[in-house]
Amino acid sequence: MSVLGTVTTVLAGMVFGLAIAAPPGPMNAVIAEESVLRGWLSGVWAGLGAMAADACFFVLALVGVVAIVERVPAIRGAAFAVGGLLMLYFAYDAARSANDDHAAATGERRGFAKAFALAITNPYQVVFWLTIGVGMLEPGRIDVLEPLSSELAGTLVVATGSPALLVGFFAGIAAWVVGFPTTLVAAERRLTGVGSTVAYASALVLAGFGVAFLGEALAMLGSLV
Repeated sequence: MSVLGTVTTVLAGMVFGLAIAAPPGPMNAVIAEESVLRGWLSGVWAGLGAMAADACFFVLALVGVVAIVERVPAIRGAAFAVGGLLMLYFAYDAARSANDDHAAATGERRGFAKAFALAITNPYQVVFWLTIGVGMLEPGRIDVLEPLSSELAGTLVVATGSPALLVGFFAGIAAWVVGFPTTLVAAERRLTGVGSTVAYASALVLAGFGVAFLGEALAMLGSLV
């Protein structure tokens, strides 16, 4: 692959990483909460926690370990249950800390553990790395913008099978990990009440996903009885 081709592939991977990282979900809820309550660095640490879990899943998917989670319903159901309970607990913690002036004193790096714990117990991320994630290193093609919107499907399709695509993918996630907390902290400094509003919104998102995950767990584990 030429230098121009490598640069293009890296840029395409960055766009894909941003497309995966940007949509609302439990990870961004934790990043948002940590950013507005405990500062920019805490938000970045939370993002790095989710990113570290993705890196773990990637390695485990390559060696075939995470495939076990997909094949064994009991393990998948247990993961949904643990993830759901964690999300409900963190939702409670976010709501409790929304108006707590001493929230920042709890430590900047606690977000890393929170986001990592949520991500590592998320079966949806297992499925992602079993399919699209590992597929980035296998010869083929990938629709970069489809995760953002079905209307954008087919706009940017790139060839897979190059490590450059994976490098760009994680670089895109890293850009979101830095940029998202930066935006939130800037908004909090300019507008009164943004911090508590974002924290309560994060709590609602986490609670919603927590209930949904527990529902999935009950359905999966109930079918095994």
